[in-house]
Amino acid sequence: MTIMAPFNLSSFNPGPFILLGIPGLEQFHIWIGIPFFIFYLVALIGNSVLLYLIFTERSLHEPMFFFLSMLAATDLILSNASVPKTFSVFWLGPQEITFPGCLTQMFFLHSGFAMDSAILLAMAFDRYVAICFPLRYTSILTRQIIMKIMMGIISRSFCIVFPCVFLLKRLPFCGTLIIPHTYCEHIGIARLACADISINIWYGFAVPIMTVTSDLVLIGISYVLILRAVFNLPSQDARQKTLSTCGCHVCVILMFYTPAIFSVLAHRFGHNIPHCFHILFANLYVSIPPATNPIIYGVKTKQIRDKIKLLFSSKGSTRG
Repeated sequence: MTIMAPFNLSSFNPGPFILLGIPGLEQFHIWIGIPFFIFYLVALIGNSVLLYLIFTERSLHEPMFFFLSMLAATDLILSNASVPKTFSVFWLGPQEITFPGCLTQMFFLHSGFAMDSAILLAMAFDRYVAICFPLRYTSILTRQIIMKIMMGIISRSFCIVFPCVFLLKRLPFCGTLIIPHTYCEHIGIARLACADISINIWYGFAVPIMTVTSDLVLIGISYVLILRAVFNLPSQDARQKTLSTCGCHVCVILMFYTPAIFSVLAHRFGHNIPHCFHILFANLYVSIPPATNPIIYGVKTKQIRDKIKLLFSSKGSTRG
């Protein structure tokens, strides 16, 4: 298939970009699009049900579930920012996207990822306080403190990602504006510029790595302290119950960070890895965590599991 891409000699406000999909796997695009469509539907339904339950059930108005609602809302942003465009590229062929549209998609994708990381850290802190200081839990995590944490998460994500917009807008673009990807991301856009992009490369690599590393270190410290407190509990049942409540959070952490870190490191150092593998993996880490998070919390968290059963059983009895 011949792609007619816009050609600019040099422009700081370029014409539309073209998202190609996964070069080299074009013949499989239709089939690859099916699981991404399923991931999107699961993420949309699962996170919407979580938000509905948490906001309508008074018994779930606790700090842990407030952070979980933030995670669900961020996962909806992450999914809607990338996945619909992804399966439209897979099913309808290369898609045009305007420069402002590309920057907007990039902003919401990167800020969503930064917010997810910060929320997982906040949830680790919540578990640390609940397990290590159970009697002071409600006095430490008050509504005011939770609101400050939420504003801190949003502000940090904005401050990390917003400079990327200016770093891209300062660049002149020339030649064919073809992005060999399914969505717009910072370095992918910058590489189309006809100017030095050293600042973009180092900012795009160093800042996310520093942010994610600091979050992971703090999460690790939280869980070392949690495990120390758990193994000091007198009864075996209490230890098992406490570890079970943390299990779903650990699963979500692994599902979120493992593919993301691998993708970032492979993108920076894995020069011998095929480009199609980079793109496929980058799509997986923005598609799978939003779909699996509500499933993990729905299965592992008893309060949510019971409310979901009640919700669907009441609907079934209403129909009957």
